[in-house]
Amino acid sequence: MNALIYTLGVVLFVLGVAASIGLHELGHMYPAKKFGIKVTQYFIGFGNTIWSTKRGETEYGLKSIPLGGYVKLVGMLPPAKGADPHEVRKTNTGMFTQLISDARDAEYEHITDEDLDRLFYRRPWWQKLIVMAGGPTVNILIAVFLFTVVFMGFGALTPTTTVQAVSDCAISDADAGRTCRATDPETPARKAGLHEGDRITSFNGATITSWDQLSDLIRANGSREADIEFERNGRERSVAVSTSVLARADKDDPTRTVDVGFLGVTPTEHYERQGPVYVAKVMGDYVEGTAKAIWHLPVRMVDVTKAAFGADRDPEGPISVVGASRVAGESFTVDDPTWSERVQRVLVLLAGLNMFLALFNFIPLLPLDGGHIAGALWEAVRRGIAKVRGRPDPGYVDVAKMLPVAYGVGALLMLMSVILIYADIVNPVSLS
Repeated sequence: MNALIYTLGVVLFVLGVAASIGLHELGHMYPAKKFGIKVTQYFIGFGNTIWSTKRGETEYGLKSIPLGGYVKLVGMLPPAKGADPHEVRKTNTGMFTQLISDARDAEYEHITDEDLDRLFYRRPWWQKLIVMAGGPTVNILIAVFLFTVVFMGFGALTPTTTVQAVSDCAISDADAGRTCRATDPETPARKAGLHEGDRITSFNGATITSWDQLSDLIRANGSREADIEFERNGRERSVAVSTSVLARADKDDPTRTVDVGFLGVTPTEHYERQGPVYVAKVMGDYVEGTAKAIWHLPVRMVDVTKAAFGADRDPEGPISVVGASRVAGESFTVDDPTWSERVQRVLVLLAGLNMFLALFNFIPLLPLDGGHIAGALWEAVRRGIAKVRGRPDPGYVDVAKMLPVAYGVGALLMLMSVILIYADIVNPVSLS
């Protein structure tokens, strides 16, 4: 049964990824068609075509490798300055110059006179901006929708003031996960006789309304004595105990530890529906975390490469779609979750993936969407400056000149994908 449930988690995630890719490309195609740009292809995947159909001038289909997608917008590369796109150009001797020339030839090979006014490069800069930003913007909207469904529909797992478990010994975060030793001190909660199911109602005279409030009071108490009131089996009780001091992660900066008061209780948790402010906060945290992950991606890829050849794998490091699919399958089985929890886990995973795709695609480098967005913005700046200074219109920005960079970035992305997929096969990240 677990194998079947695991497979279901993988399948649902893969379908979600395919839908996200399809909607991303739709975010490019829809405004392009509205602006009159000729769109000849809309495909999900790469490689060999496994299915396609033509509607009007656009071919829609699926490719064999479901690792992305594309929309063919005709005329993304302008002709060389002063050149007629219908003329045969001479061969160049420079490697990069030849690559650019060949790309222009391929771009205009099937363009007719009727298509000239529908070419992408000839559209106003703001239309180019909308078309190219449409894809990653759709990914952001998908993430917002999924986070909203999860946290406002299902709810967020929220700690309560009821005790789920009492720790036997005080262990710092650095030693978390190991069993108690004879030399480890007993926790204040165990000394106080707190039990599972006790609901803490007061701490040093302060009425307790949430776990976060209680946690802050305990941490601030240091090694001083505390008067704790709690409810057990419907009866109010109280006890006095001195909290101990333990090295714990700083709430404001989890990367550093601080000495704080420690009681030794774990709260029960339940799902509680949240409002839009909570969703916005979660989105903000994801944006910050994703931006940091992208910034540190080169360093983390070095670690992944080492892990691919035997080193320990960082569970917080980058993973490929293959690795994410495995995590989705495990999320359906680990800790024996309810069906509601399974759905939430895969939706959160898809939301995080869409957020990453959006921010990654906004990087201002070709062949990413951000490279074309940067070209459109630079065109607006150049033309604006020329207009203010009374100079001639400088014309369209020739993104073809950045093709060597695009080829380099594309090759690097392919290499990263191969390394990540290989690492996710031989040394995968696991939730268990």
